[in-house]
Amino acid sequence: MPADFSLEKSNPGSAPPSLRRRLGLGGAIRLNMLDMIGVGPFITLPLMLALVSPAMALLAWGLGAVLALSDGMIWSELGASLPEAGGSYQYLKTIYGEQRWGRLFSFLFAWQVLFSAPLSIASGAIGLAHYGGYLWPVLNKTWWQWGRGAAAGIRFGPSTLAAMGVCLLAMALLARDIGRIERLSKWLWAGVMLALGWIIAAGLGHLNLHQIFSAPAAPAATGVWHGLAGAMLIATYDYWGYYNICFLAGELKDAPRTLPRAVLGSILLVAALYMLMNLGILGVVPAAWFQGPGHVQAHHAVAAVFMQRLYGVWGGRAAALLIIWTAFGSLFSLLLGYSRIPWAAARDRNFFAGFGRLDPSGRFPRCALLTLGLAGAAACMFSLFEVIAALVVVRLALQFLFQAVGLLWLRRRQRQLARPFRMWLYPAPALMAIAGFLYMLLVRSQSGRELAVAALLLGFGVALFLLRARRSESWPFAGSPQPAGEGR
Repeated sequence: MPADFSLEKSNPGSAPPSLRRRLGLGGAIRLNMLDMIGVGPFITLPLMLALVSPAMALLAWGLGAVLALSDGMIWSELGASLPEAGGSYQYLKTIYGEQRWGRLFSFLFAWQVLFSAPLSIASGAIGLAHYGGYLWPVLNKTWWQWGRGAAAGIRFGPSTLAAMGVCLLAMALLARDIGRIERLSKWLWAGVMLALGWIIAAGLGHLNLHQIFSAPAAPAATGVWHGLAGAMLIATYDYWGYYNICFLAGELKDAPRTLPRAVLGSILLVAALYMLMNLGILGVVPAAWFQGPGHVQAHHAVAAVFMQRLYGVWGGRAAALLIIWTAFGSLFSLLLGYSRIPWAAARDRNFFAGFGRLDPSGRFPRCALLTLGLAGAAACMFSLFEVIAALVVVRLALQFLFQAVGLLWLRRRQRQLARPFRMWLYPAPALMAIAGFLYMLLVRSQSGRELAVAALLLGFGVALFLLRARRSESWPFAGSPQPAGEGR
């Protein structure tokens, strides 16, 4: 049945179905960690070592952790004060005024999710397919490709089909009640912890620090500051996901207390795991393996090559299977969280009405889940680096900066707002987050193209918002703003 993309029609005589608050702290942390870890740290090391030396790569991960913790405090304060489904949609609407600029900014956030969420989902599916290619080399064939080599353009082959299939499988598994999803997440999380624990133990047992700090950067690496900006962008992608639980706040038990603990706790846990894992890998596998054209497997299946070097073929195959499990867990969690954003905006009558419908039995947003899952499958045809770069730049430019600046504004504008969690050392973390975001956006040598894409999305989003506003005679075309809680 085609989705209804008209304006939402209300029925005063019946209450709309709502999400169920069934997630506790343990489930919230597990879902966040599934989202954060995923396949990112197992596929991005070669991309990072093409920009900086191994020692600088470790520094980038450390700085990425500081940036994630700073931004995590922004999410924690806003999420504890506004614990409803949709996360940033609710924050931007409240910060900038529900019936004025906040209506525009929250619409633009939901709009960009239709593009950034599929990119995020696709990056996990592509990484999963890379590890599938390690186990079954036939997946590495290319039937058709457009662009400049393996690092750019569009590619279609068996691995593309595998990545698309994984997106569709995750979509099918998420078409159920949140309680059943939480039980499934326990098994996925256990596989992630097993994979990380084994890799960390193996790496630290064979660690060679001299190999890390004596290795130079790749010959093609950029200058130190440009290279560090690019490496931090990749590290930021690897840490992302700590905010996922904010999108699910409408399904959290005792959300004002649970949400900050889940966000900050998952960041600290994952940061420790990332640093230990990358220290171990870089101390065992020479950097040249990730940089030379003769080691294709090391480019696509870092953890598998690492374990094969220590334990032989069986170790590499076992690691690849665990990483595939880990990647699927992340993709599962990503699609779950993102599907709640268009739903929240549509229920607020500030997005296309078709996204606001819940499945009557499982109480999940059918249209949003279907749209993002299918779009994620289509995005699997792009190269991994292009997906990551476009995703990070679009999200930083159209969401994270608005939100970080918005928290400072909200502190001044609504001093009486209940804040169950208050940012530590305010305003230092917010200012650090803003500085870090601007550094990655402006200093990285090849950010112009992604910024142009972000500007294009912004322009289309504003035009679409104005068309809808004129049709509904709402702000900025209404004679006076509507009272909060009313809408057309």
